[in-house]
Amino acid sequence: EPGSTDLPASFSLGQNYPNPFNPTTNIPFTLTDPGNITLAVYDLLGRRVAVVQNGQLPAGSHTAQFDARHLSSGIYLYRIEGAGFTETRKMMLVK
Repeated sequence: EPGSTDLPASFSLGQNYPNPFNPTTNIPFTLTDPGNITLAVYDLLGRRVAVVQNGQLPAGSHTAQFDARHLSSGIYLYRIEGAGFTETRKMMLVK
């Protein structure tokens, strides 16, 4: 029956919260289909500094927790990739 599903209508990567944060933050995202995804954090020079989530996930809403204790204050980018979808957002770590 159309409309009876609880699955999200589109892939999305939400803004992390809290933001600015110290030392942990939550990164919400939704998947329309199950898939192999990578959620990684990069510095402004494009170096990958952390992999928050990597692997097969079911469709639906997810929240990944990122612990940045080992990083210094500043602006970082986080990017989700998988199932033909890529999105990037900014977050700020304040220590």
